[in-house]
Amino acid sequence: MKSDKLQKDFDEAVEFVNNYKEPFPADLLLKLYAYYKIANKNFGNPGSKTPLINAFKANALIQAQNISREEAMKKYINLVRKEVKKKK
Repeated sequence: MKSDKLQKDFDEAVEFVNNYKEPFPADLLLKLYAYYKIANKNFGNPGSKTPLINAFKANALIQAQNISREEAMKKYINLVRKEVKKKK
């Protein structure tokens, strides 16, 4: 996938998720979180006030740590297409 097309598809998937009104399962949210953080090269600490949520987020990042930025974008897009858009 070309870089510009990949970025466009990723941005559209992020916007879709941000505008989605139904709740997501926790496991899906954690995967989306990890792929988003990697795709945006944002490796700062999770911002939750709840230590347990921060631990789950950190674990999700650890599990996905060996993928590239491009691969994270592709995985995010595919996850949205398979798990979120199919529900509509």
